[in-house]
Amino acid sequence: MKKILFLLIVLLAGLGLGGGAALATMLALGPRHETEAREAADDVKVSFVPTGKVLAPLVFADGRLAGYVQFDVELEVAQDKSAFVTERLPLLLHAINMRTYRTPMAAAPDGMLPDIEVFRKVVLQAAQEAFGAPIIRKVAVTAASPA
Repeated sequence: MKKILFLLIVLLAGLGLGGGAALATMLALGPRHETEAREAADDVKVSFVPTGKVLAPLVFADGRLAGYVQFDVELEVAQDKSAFVTERLPLLLHAINMRTYRTPMAAAPDGMLPDIEVFRKVVLQAAQEAFGAPIIRKVAVTAASPA
C-alpha cells in the first residue's frame, strides 16, 4: 500500500513540475513572438484587388452538377504587389476554373448552396499557383449568388 501511495505522489509531483515548466516556458517565449509577428504584419500596407465575377460550378461529392454560382472575390496583397496581381488575374481565373469543376462545393440537399470556405481554399490554392506562395495574404469572398 505504501509503495502505491509513494508512486502516486511521485507521479503527481512529476505532472505538476512538468506542467509548471511548460507554462513558464510558454509565458516567457510565447507572447513576445506573437507580438513581434503582429507588429511586422502591421508595418506592411495592404490593398484589396477585386477579381470581378467568378462563375463556378456547384458539384456534388459524387461528381453530379447541381448548378452554378457567381462569386465576388477580393485578394488581400501587399500594396506594392497589387499591380503585379492585377496584371495576372487571367492566370488566377484559369487556375480557379481548373479546380472548381472537380471540387465538391454543393451544400444543402438540393445542392444550390455553395460551401464558401471550400471555394475560398480553392481560390487560395489557385492564387499560389498563379502568383507564387507569399503574394496573397488572404482571400475574401464578398458575395455569392446563384447563376
